[in-house]
Formats: sequence, structure tokens, C-alpha cells
Amino acid sequence: MSDALIQRVKELEAELEKLRSQLKGSSAAGDEMEMMSSSSLNENTHCTSDGSTSSSKKDRKKAGKDRPFDFSAHPHRHVALRLAYLGWAYQGFAVQENTDNTVEARLFEALLKTRLIQDRQTSNYHRCGRTDKGVSAFSQVITIDLRSTQFCGGLGITLPESVDAATKSKVAASELPYVKMLNRVLPQDIRVLDWAPVTEGFSARFDCQSRTYRYYFPRGSLDVALMADAAKRYEGTHDFRNLCKMDVGNGVLQFERTILSATVKPVHPQHASSTDQHDLFIFEIKGLAFLYHQVRCMMAVLLLIGQKLEAPEIINQLLDVENNPRKPQYSMAVDYPLVLFDCHFEGLNWTQETEEVTHVLSALQQHWTQNAVKAHVLHGMIQGLELRGAVSSHHCLLVEGSRQRNYRPLLERPCCESLESRINHYVKRGRLEREEGENGGETVHRGKRSKHSHNSSSLPVSSETPKQSTDHKAED
Repeated sequence: MSDALIQRVKELEAELEKLRSQLKGSSAAGDEMEMMSSSSLNENTHCTSDGSTSSSKKDRKKAGKDRPFDFSAHPHRHVALRLAYLGWAYQGFAVQENTDNTVEARLFEALLKTRLIQDRQTSNYHRCGRTDKGVSAFSQVITIDLRSTQFCGGLGITLPESVDAATKSKVAASELPYVKMLNRVLPQDIRVLDWAPVTEGFSARFDCQSRTYRYYFPRGSLDVALMADAAKRYEGTHDFRNLCKMDVGNGVLQFERTILSATVKPVHPQHASSTDQHDLFIFEIKGLAFLYHQVRCMMAVLLLIGQKLEAPEIINQLLDVENNPRKPQYSMAVDYPLVLFDCHFEGLNWTQETEEVTHVLSALQQHWTQNAVKAHVLHGMIQGLELRGAVSSHHCLLVEGSRQRNYRPLLERPCCESLESRINHYVKRGRLEREEGENGGETVHRGKRSKHSHNSSSLPVSSETPKQSTDHKAED
């Protein structure tokens, strides 16, 4: 090797050593700067591999939310959910096109947020009833397909197509805590009480055996014994077109319904012999299915009877649609005292989560305490004014609109349109369609339907099938 080459190698080695020293010093300084700056960095940020910073827990959580959830990798289970809600702040139970302030809207927000369903359209959803604005429920029931953990199968379980034999043979995991998951994101005045696995074809709407409503009212100056006698006249199978709002536009053309029981009784049985006008009573009615506004119309007539403005026989006359085919014009009872008290199903094995029942009970006790105290404060003020000589008008305050000074008997009032007139109106608008039936008869079918409708399909409305005859269209 020449002297010149040796000299060049030595120069390069010296330069390399110099670079190593500089690099070592730079690293030490960098470590020191990192230690100094780390204390001043926000605790929610961290350095990424390329030296940039990003939020840690919050951003990672957000990124997880944004990541698509693969519903096809999970089983789903057809279940019944039992709900309780205070409906006073809502525009009804069912989703509506002109407002999102409904119980059902809040429920589907919770179902989507917890990723128990992918969307409403594919959820196989049915509701037992459609309570309207201001109406509450203690036992509303829905059926729906929810995400499940049960790869080994079970009642109501549908497995994903891609599941293999090894996955199916795994030991069953505990089912998702449906009640807890939903109650953590639902408003406080909407609670899930329990759930039950059901067969795939089970429907909250069509498999309900009976529905029970309660309407609460104070005695006031009402003759509650007369009301109790009159209520019995509702029992049996009758045409209730004069005791409902005829919902012809949605294809309801058959108004015969069966009432299993109808009673008027005190909330507290020990007050049965009391005459205190502040005692609370219940109109309780149990039936196979109900029409739109049926219970509130029935209650309105009972209130007229309780005020002795009408005789109990008025109920028989209103049920006689041959002699009285058109409904007299009268106001309904107000909405807030009405509760869907029970929806009865055979053979369901309801699963309760003890901790959640305790939470629901605690919340209801808080509501009751606040409202019971307010009621007694008002009661005290009323008594104070009465002691000063003020006299109550004894007007019934549970009927919509103002009280007429000169009462006009129901059968002397102007009447609403006849059923045939309403049908013709909606046929002209395209909401209903007429077709020639067998033996020269005529059949009326539903026409255009709402996007939120869950009525059965295009069967003739004029001759309903057994399932259709249990249709609980909309009660408030």
C-alpha cells in the first residue's frame, strides 16, 4: 500500500471519530431537551414515530368510533324489550316525520350508539303499541334483532355466515347486558326494564295477548259509582267508531274491537268508602287491541256521565252504529293521565338485571317524591282558599277545550263525517284504493304508506285476517 493511500485512510478514520463524538453530544442534548419539554406537553398528547404529536386517549377513542363496525362478524338475537317511560315531555312514542321529540327516536339513538343494531331498516323491529303525545307507559314492549355474543346458538340466535365449526363449539359467553347498555345512554325518563329471548318470527305487535290501559283522575264532584256502572257497558265486542278517531287515512276501516274488562276503582282500595274529592281513581280497561284515541274518547264519555250530564245509556246508544252511524262532536279526555299499564305475552322468560331494577326504582322514587310534595303544596293552598270562603266551580278539568255554559246532549250535537264519506275522501286522494272483489263485492286496500309504517302489507283492509284483527294502530 502506498504512503498516500495510508495517509488518506488515517484522515478518514479521524473524521469518522469526530462525527461520532458530535453525534453522541447531539443525542445527549436531545435527550435533555426532550426531558425538559415533556413536562410542559399537554397530558393528552404524545410523540408519534415520525416526530409529530397527536391526542392520546381522546384521539384513540375517537379513531375507534370512526372505524367501521363489522356487524357481519357477530351473531344477532331476536329479543323482546320491556320499556317504561314518562311520556309527558314527548310528542308520542312512534317516530314521526315532523318531529324527532319522540320516545322511539331516543330509543333508536341509544340502540345505534351502543352498536346493538346496524340500522332500523334491518333490525326486524315491531312495537306493541303507539302511545300518543303526553301518554306514558309502564310496560311497552318491542321486538328487535340485537347484536349478541352467542356463537354457540340459542333461542332467537342467528349466526354470521362466516362462522366456523371451531367457533360454534366454544363455551358460551355471557350475553350482552342489554338493559345496562341502553339505560346508560337513554334519557332518565325512558328506562328499559328487562328483556327476553324470543323466536325469530315473534312480533310484539301481533303476538300480544292483551293490552291494559289506566287513566287516573280525582274524584272531585264526579259520581264514581255511576261511572263504574257505565264502564261495564264497554265490555264485549262492539263497533267503536263513535268512541275513537277514525284513522281511515292509514287504512283502518274496521272498528270492531273486543274489551275484556272495564272498571272504575279507587287507587287505594281503603278509600272506597271515602267521600274526599281529592281521592284518586282509575279507569282501567283491558282489551285485545285498541283504536286511535279510543281510551280517551271512552274516558270523556265516562266523565260526562260522572257529572250527570249524560245517562249511562248513552254508551249503548253510541255503540249502536246502525241507529247512530256518525260520531257526535265532543272533546277527548286530556292525555297526561293515561298510561299503557300492561302488554301481556304468553311464555316469555323475562331476564332482569338486579342492579338496573334498583336504579330504575330509585329514579322513580325521586320523581314521585318531587311530584307528591308539589301536589300536597297545591292541596294546602286549595284548602287555605276554601277556609277563606272561596268556592270551587267543580268543573271537570280533564276534558280538552273549555267547558260550555249550556250543555248540549251528545246525540243532539252536529256529527262527524260518516265512514263511507271518509273512505271516498281518501280514495280520491290516493291514500286508499278500491278494487272489485269476489261475487261482485268491493274491497278497499291501503294506498300510499308512511315510511315509518309497520302495518302488515297489502292484504284487504275490509276483511282483516286474524293477525290484522289484533292490530293496535295507535292509542293515546
